[in-house]
Amino acid sequence: MVKMEKKVYSVIVGTGSYVPERRVLNGEFLDRTFYGANGEKLKKSNQETIDKLAEITGIRERRYAAADQLSSDLGFLAAEDALRSSGIDRESLDYIILAHDVGDVHSGNVRSDFIPSLATRVKHKLKIANPRTVCYDIVFGCPGWLQGVIQADYYIRSGDSKRVMVIGAEVLSRVCDPADRDSMIFADGAGATILAGVASDRPVGILSHAARTDSLEHAYMLWMGRSYDPGHAGNELYVKMDGHKLYEYALKNVPPVVKESLEKAGLPIGEVKKILIHQANEKMDEAIVKRLLKICGGGEFRPEIMPMIISWLGNSSVATIPTMLDLILKGKLQDHAIASGDNVVFASVGAGMNVNSVAYRLP
Repeated sequence: MVKMEKKVYSVIVGTGSYVPERRVLNGEFLDRTFYGANGEKLKKSNQETIDKLAEITGIRERRYAAADQLSSDLGFLAAEDALRSSGIDRESLDYIILAHDVGDVHSGNVRSDFIPSLATRVKHKLKIANPRTVCYDIVFGCPGWLQGVIQADYYIRSGDSKRVMVIGAEVLSRVCDPADRDSMIFADGAGATILAGVASDRPVGILSHAARTDSLEHAYMLWMGRSYDPGHAGNELYVKMDGHKLYEYALKNVPPVVKESLEKAGLPIGEVKKILIHQANEKMDEAIVKRLLKICGGGEFRPEIMPMIISWLGNSSVATIPTMLDLILKGKLQDHAIASGDNVVFASVGAGMNVNSVAYRLP
C-alpha cells in the first residue's frame, strides 16, 4: 500500500466570541422619528415599520456594547475566549488579523479611530511580548473576518506561519443614523478564531476558498453618509445602504462564489452539513441558500442546513460568522451541532461589494 504524503492544512484550533450584555428590543424604536433618503418622514407608523423589518430580516432584538466598550475591547474579549478554548501559548501566535469596518468609535463621538491598528490594541491588551506576532487590520466589509481567514490560510500553507488569530469585531450601533430605519438592523459583537498548521494525509480544515470584488458599478451600495433627518445640524457620517439593490446583488453573486469554492474542493453540496452565512437578512440568506442548492443540484431547502442567530443578535457585520461558529462548537446554539468529518461552508457578502466563501472540513 502506498502511503499518502502528509500535507499541511489550516485547521481551526480555537474559537471565542463576545456577545454584549445590553439587549435592545424592537419596541425601543417606537419613539423614533424615521425619515427617507429624500428627507421626508415615513408615512407608515413606527409599529408598521418595525413589524415589516422584523418580517424581512428576522430581527427581534440586537446587542449593543456598553458605553465604555470599543470594538478593540470586544475583540480582546473574544480573543481571550479563543485562547482559552485552544489552550495554546499566546506568545506562539505569528499573526493577529482583526477585521472591522469603522475602527474604534467612542460613545458620544462619531469619529473612527484607527491608530494604532485595532489588532495592535488587542495584542497590547493580551500582553503579548513576542515582536514576531505581527498585527494588522483588514477592512473588507462584512466578509472581513472570512477574508482574514483566507489570508491566514495562505500564510500557513506557505510555511511562513504556524498559528494565526483572526478576529471580527464591530460596534456599529454608534455609526447608525437614528433617523434611518435601517439603523434597527445593525448591532455590536466580536468573534475570534485561531488557525494552526496541521499535517495530515487526508484533506482537513480549509479545503478551498473563493472571493470577488465588484467595485465598478457596485462600490457604493453601502457607504457612509449624512443623517436623513433634515433638521440634523451636525456633519457626522453614518452607515447607509441601498437594501433593495444589495439584496439583488447578493442573490445573484453569492451562490456562484460558494459553488466555485465547493468545486475547487471537489465537494458535492449534498455532503455539506452546515452553511454558515453572514447574518445580514433572514429572507435574503434563505433565498441565497435556495439558489445555491438549485445551481448545485442540492435538492430542497432544509432549515437545519442554515443556522441563524440574527433574530436575537442582529447584524454585527464581521462578527456574525465567527460568533455563530463559536456558539455551535460550544453547544450553545440549539438544534445545531457539527463534529469531526463534517463539511461546513462559510459565506459572506458586504461593502465593496465583496463576496467570499470557504469550504472547511472538521478534523
